[in-house]
Amino acid sequence: MSSHPFNRVLAKPLFDVRKIREDFPILKTKIHGHPLVYLDNAATTQKPQVVIQAIQDYYAQINSNIHRGVHTLSEQATQRYEEARKTVQEFVHASNPREIIFVRGATEAVNLVAQSFGRQKVHEGDEIIISTLEHHSNIVPWQILCEETGAKLRVIPIGDNGELLLDQYENLIHSQTRLVAVTHVSNALGTVNPVQKIIEIAHDRNVPVLVDGAQAAPHIEVDVQALDCDFYLFSGHKLYAPTGIGVLYGKESLLEKMSPYQSGGDMIRSVTFEKTTYNALPYKFEAGTPNVAGTIGLGVAIRYLNTIGLKNIAQHEKELIETLADTLSKIPKLKIVGTPQERAGAVSFVLEGAHPHDVGTVLDREG
Repeated sequence: MSSHPFNRVLAKPLFDVRKIREDFPILKTKIHGHPLVYLDNAATTQKPQVVIQAIQDYYAQINSNIHRGVHTLSEQATQRYEEARKTVQEFVHASNPREIIFVRGATEAVNLVAQSFGRQKVHEGDEIIISTLEHHSNIVPWQILCEETGAKLRVIPIGDNGELLLDQYENLIHSQTRLVAVTHVSNALGTVNPVQKIIEIAHDRNVPVLVDGAQAAPHIEVDVQALDCDFYLFSGHKLYAPTGIGVLYGKESLLEKMSPYQSGGDMIRSVTFEKTTYNALPYKFEAGTPNVAGTIGLGVAIRYLNTIGLKNIAQHEKELIETLADTLSKIPKLKIVGTPQERAGAVSFVLEGAHPHDVGTVLDREG
């Protein structure tokens, strides 16, 4: 066996790693003559065969629009679509399927809340709190809303270890704070934020909280009722599901009061030239023909993850992360960025004298 540090033996995993690798066809690919080693899951995950097959089966066997046809194909497609909603509801432990809205991804989910909730609640002089660890998708929509309304954006700082400074967060909240929007897990540093504590602090001051779970949902068991978050969102493509599908969870009491984000198609109950009445939850937020295949694929991806067990996956990833961080720390002139107590899915580093693009290119040549 090679003496390479990554060949040290990890604790026996709680599942068969080789068997799971066989579930992903793309891992048989070679890059520049080398077997593919795929490390870009924070950007998008590869898809297991069961998800690929589910999408193919939809288009080959039941392709149809949903909720609006009385023929067999439409009824079958609608059933699969709503089964996926029920699967997502159980996955995040929402109280009912009406709280699950299908969107194109985490980015659209943030924009939906910014437009539908933000425009109703945020006015000149009000404030929105985000953190230094946010993805652009959870920064720019709030910047736009602040520019349009005259509100201000406040940012929770981080310490040298890559963790949020909660004492400064508490000082940011006051009577004009209208929303806190924070990531559950940082896509850059892998920091797992103490979202339970963040939510408790906000709710003590009657401030609602949106949690961006795009990087958390594939790694951590999510219980939106236990967290008591007001909104929670994630993307399917980072959860081994297709691109172009995502989820927004919202408390039913809030969603009922929010106006539709987009109009047309399935979000309409009735329409005349004089007046339109909106559909019930969750459909009033699902305008137009949805990504039916992607939604079905998302349901299958979640069921695939459930068969392995998120706790088992998290334990295996924890060992991989520890091995990675330990090995990187031994490389001369390499500095790991952030040392949070709790980390999931990612380790960032800089290499003295080497541009990140060059490091990436060299690694790509090795597959």
